[in-house]
Amino acid sequence: MRSSAGRSAAVLCLAWLLAAAPVLPAQDVTLRMDVKLVNVFVNVTDQNGAIVGGLTREDFAVSEDGRPQKIALFERQSELPLNLTLAIDTSESVYKDRALVRDAGRTFAHALMRPQDQMSLIEFATYVRELTPFTSSLGQIDRGLGQLRGGESTALYDAIYLASQQLARKDGRKVLVLVSDGGDTAKNTTYAQALEQALRNDVMIYSIIDVPIEASAGRDIGGEHALITLAEQTGGKSFYADEGGLDKAFARVSEDLRTQYLLGYYPRNQEPGVDFHRVSVTVPRAAEQSFHIRYRTGYYADSPVGR
Repeated sequence: MRSSAGRSAAVLCLAWLLAAAPVLPAQDVTLRMDVKLVNVFVNVTDQNGAIVGGLTREDFAVSEDGRPQKIALFERQSELPLNLTLAIDTSESVYKDRALVRDAGRTFAHALMRPQDQMSLIEFATYVRELTPFTSSLGQIDRGLGQLRGGESTALYDAIYLASQQLARKDGRKVLVLVSDGGDTAKNTTYAQALEQALRNDVMIYSIIDVPIEASAGRDIGGEHALITLAEQTGGKSFYADEGGLDKAFARVSEDLRTQYLLGYYPRNQEPGVDFHRVSVTVPRAAEQSFHIRYRTGYYADSPVGR
């Protein structure tokens, strides 16, 4: 057993060590929030549909959920890589146009693609099938377009859902170009699920509506409206293939992509607990009837918004 004298010595030694220990100054702790950059691609046209160029950062105003935001990034023509998926409907209702789609798709790819861009190709009928993975090789895209096959049903919303998931892995602009009459007969994925997946992954949808039957009694008007609304909600645009043919429709998509403004902001004064944030872009100095401004309607809080 240790003696009381030994215990006293140990206590004194410990006290001396504590007294000799350096006193560290108190440090301020700064908590930092991981605020992601929100990118918004914007197209501006006048009342006649002509593209409005030459606008500056000061011409635009951005708000989120009604709260003004400061524009931190501005580009007139984005140099960000373009990642584009071309999704072609090969179901019975539009399969007759496959040769026209193939040729127009080749012209589109060759005119649009830059060295930093990538394109993938899928077809959808009863099932969704990848013909070409993301590539910068125009030869691979041409070969994929030569492999179109037909099918009975139309898995349109499956195609949007799956393509949006694939595009989510890419950085830069993410675009899905749909060629279809709009009818979804597979009945697997719903319209709401397809739209949510596109918005979550910052995918702009461009719809090229291929109308197989001119008479309204034989057309899927609801499907056409769905294609138009999908484009509007995601910041893309819709075109009818019968207005000048598929070549002209593809050319208008290409022109639209080349004339986009890029606005970026770091969200501030966000309301906590909000799942979907609504974005508004205006040009305050312009009368509403003069300019038509097109952009995505918003983004989900858990989306990779700054990619």
